[in-house]
Amino acid sequence: MDIAQLHDKVLKQDRRALARAITLVESGRADHRALASELLERLRGSGRQALRIGLSGTPGVGKSTFIESFGMTLTAKGLKVAVLAVDPSSARSGGSILGDKTRMERLSRDPNAFIRPSPSQTHLGGVARRTREAVALCEAAGFDVVLIETVGVGQSETVVAEMSDLFLLLLAPAGGDELQGVKRGIMEIADIILVNKADGDLKTAAMRTCADYSGALRLLRKRPQDPQGFPKAMTVSALQEDGLETSWGEMQALTDWRRENGHWDMRRAGQARFWFEEEVRQGLLARLHQSPAREAMESLARDVENGSTTPGKAAQRMLEEYLSR
Repeated sequence: MDIAQLHDKVLKQDRRALARAITLVESGRADHRALASELLERLRGSGRQALRIGLSGTPGVGKSTFIESFGMTLTAKGLKVAVLAVDPSSARSGGSILGDKTRMERLSRDPNAFIRPSPSQTHLGGVARRTREAVALCEAAGFDVVLIETVGVGQSETVVAEMSDLFLLLLAPAGGDELQGVKRGIMEIADIILVNKADGDLKTAAMRTCADYSGALRLLRKRPQDPQGFPKAMTVSALQEDGLETSWGEMQALTDWRRENGHWDMRRAGQARFWFEEEVRQGLLARLHQSPAREAMESLARDVENGSTTPGKAAQRMLEEYLSR
């Protein structure tokens, strides 16, 4: 693969080249990883930045419908939108449906939109491990907004906040009272909470849920990266495309304030450090699957199974005798 040629085509916004580049960074082969690192290093100096928006919500809350309606709203303004949708992978077979393009039929046909579904594989956080690198490729390809859709909501699934500038939490009406909103974890990293399906018979319930979460947000400790009034809860209807313009206006206001007050650059620098440390952690874990560490792990595991040693003692021996080399 000619990396120099691929680099030039990505910068010229060649969609096929972008798809090939994302396939390359998602590959786990050692030779592909080396090529991907070279490509990303070349693209690092492009100077292009997109607004990275992370989006999470429970299955069935309407994430795909929201992304399509919201994406169409942005492309109508002349903005180029990339959607990186992470699909859950089976723990048994490893397969994924990757059906987001089917769900977002209108947006997938929009010339200003690019949709790329990826399998989550075995990675926690609801985000494929290489999604961050795919985001960097989309930025280099000149997209104005990159939407990162995660698998779902959970305490371990907040890693998407470490690759996005704004984090949206999508909720369904009647999802619980104010006490649910006080719960920590994902609530503490949300910048804007959007209560979807605020239409028809569910509109009243959506308004009540929005009020509950607005009250809950006031109880959270104020974050330095937020202006007055943020984080906030709002209602939207992705089906009727109601509230999307207002929510986009709030996202722009928050982004502008963070840029003007230095939080944007500080956040990006902190994320770069986080992902450096994450790469080191993943590299150390990968060593466990290589010889001689793999054989040592298997031997110690058998000792633990037959009761000749404790899990803690075996782990200590593994760390001291093998991984310290």
